Amino acid sequence: MNMLWTKDEAVAATGGKSAVDWQVSGVSIDTRTLQKGDLFVALTDIRDGHDFVAHALEKGAAAALVSRVPDSVAADAPLLIVDDVLLGLEALGLAARARITGKVIGVTGSVGKTGTKEMLRCALTGQGHVHAAEKSYNNHWGVPLTLARMPRDTDFAVIEIGMNHAGEIGPLARMADLDVAVITIVAPVHLAAFSGINEIAQAKAEIFEGLKRGGTAVLNADIKTLPILRNGAEKAGAQIVTFGHSTQADFRLAGAYVSNTTTKVAFDLAGQKVNYSIAAPGVHQAMNSLAVLAACDAIGANLSVCIADLANWSTPLGRGTRETVQLADGQIELIDESYNANPTSMAAALSVLADAQPKGRKVAILGDMLEMGENEHILHAELAKLEAVNSVDVFHLVGPLMHMFHAALPSDKRGQWVASVDELSAQISELLEADDTVMVKGSLGSKVSKIVDVIRKISA
Repeated sequence: MNMLWTKDEAVAATGGKSAVDWQVSGVSIDTRTLQKGDLFVALTDIRDGHDFVAHALEKGAAAALVSRVPDSVAADAPLLIVDDVLLGLEALGLAARARITGKVIGVTGSVGKTGTKEMLRCALTGQGHVHAAEKSYNNHWGVPLTLARMPRDTDFAVIEIGMNHAGEIGPLARMADLDVAVITIVAPVHLAAFSGINEIAQAKAEIFEGLKRGGTAVLNADIKTLPILRNGAEKAGAQIVTFGHSTQADFRLAGAYVSNTTTKVAFDLAGQKVNYSIAAPGVHQAMNSLAVLAACDAIGANLSVCIADLANWSTPLGRGTRETVQLADGQIELIDESYNANPTSMAAALSVLADAQPKGRKVAILGDMLEMGENEHILHAELAKLEAVNSVDVFHLVGPLMHMFHAALPSDKRGQWVASVDELSAQISELLEADDTVMVKGSLGSKVSKIVDVIRKISA
């Protein structure tokens, strides 16, 4: 067993108490995915994690982090008892960060956080032990959990940091104690909690609160809110590196050539021309890869090795993953973008679909973009103005907000509009044809991932 925490280390980190000796090889918050030897953390969310401690120990958890001895658990069980479980997890995260000598990169942004985090994991794999957040663990429990899971021999750590409201990023960034802070882009998301794009930029700039003095801020040179981000980085004493199309960008995108499954990227670094490919279509993916290379350069990694390793990267589940679904008379190419949606990511995804070269039709199945604020109806209708819309054959739409987009579309591109995912799911086999390329996208709360599952199950 690779030891992650001993009892004495965890007690020292948290100030907790434990009656017996133990050591753990991992940290888990979910008994469904818990591995033998894990420390089970009894967080309280929809359910109280203390209700699952007995089951966690039965499954092989080596210990549990709790604030009380749960019912059906012996007092001499391997428990680490603290005043507050979340604060205990945070304390473990802080201790894990303090004991490593490797470099830590933080990633935030309105769009592209998880993909960029996974690109960084891939790009650095050949140059040391990389630890990165699982899935999209980027919130008040996801960041400390990621840190608490960090092995002591970590050379590079990549921490994804998200938000829904102002004031959320700063504390998480300080916990991570960053050497590099990456902001992929600032876009109109979570508008229900912000007055506009400038407030969003200010919230994203909170990441610099956790950036070490003299650390590096990696910023998008093409966005209007760059001055806000730059100001925040300068106040933090950061070195600033930019990426983008702009002629002023340090890592300048000279070209992105998109095919069905890849993007060939050309970029200029101080007059040196560099070319490489990534295994995903989209100019936005090329942009994210430049942010990755800028971050890798900032921590002293070998860029040639990073570029070679990037060829092994693939898109995270629900963020542009592609698969083939067999039909009786052919097949469908499915693009799964069902994890999230906002105007910026919707434009990027539709551009990818527009650039596809199927034998048959290009079909978009779109669900509502949520948390868009008081202008949500206008933002949905304005999707019809995107240039990529002209290259898509038909749109099938689901949700009350997407009704605005349906009404704004040219009549020859209007497919079905329904209020619920279940209504559209029932019609899927009638709406799709052999040789179609189908993209499904919507906010997580729109539940269009159910439609993805239905498409996967279409067969002869």
